[in-house]
Amino acid sequence: MRFCLVSLIGIFTLVGCSNTDPLVEARAYIAEVESRPKGRIQPPPEFQAYEFFTYSAVSMRAPFEVPLEVEVLQDERPRGNVSPDFDRLKERLEEFRFESLEMTGTVQMVAGDTGLWGLVSDADGDVHRVRPGNYLGRNHGKILNITETQIDVMEIVPDGQGGWLERPRVITLRGLEL
Repeated sequence: MRFCLVSLIGIFTLVGCSNTDPLVEARAYIAEVESRPKGRIQPPPEFQAYEFFTYSAVSMRAPFEVPLEVEVLQDERPRGNVSPDFDRLKERLEEFRFESLEMTGTVQMVAGDTGLWGLVSDADGDVHRVRPGNYLGRNHGKILNITETQIDVMEIVPDGQGGWLERPRVITLRGLEL
């Protein structure tokens, strides 16, 4: 058994020391590929400049539409004296969209102050104390009245014709469905 083991080790040693190059086949394939005739790449096609087209009938009526006659109507509504006060200092709650503000409760002050104060939570999660006369929202919203369940606000918004309109809004107590 010992003899067989020594014989096998000797055979493997002789095989490992042979002069055969393991890359002979790879080198032969590379030589064969390099000996093939070289190919020719076709030149790219000639570039043709794009001719710009200007559609000049854009202001004309489409050929299959019925022509419309448009009358310009003057606004018959009287314009009000409503306009926001751009000279007053902005309050903290005017930085937030009206929809992001929530009423979280009310506070009744005891020491000489009458009326309810509202507690309003902003989009950052901060709670602010407000009362009638304070402003909130991005549309010049002035607080008119505070009850235990809602805050009544009057916003001043553009009317689309260079004037201003008053728009009433309400912030209800969080969790209260009206």
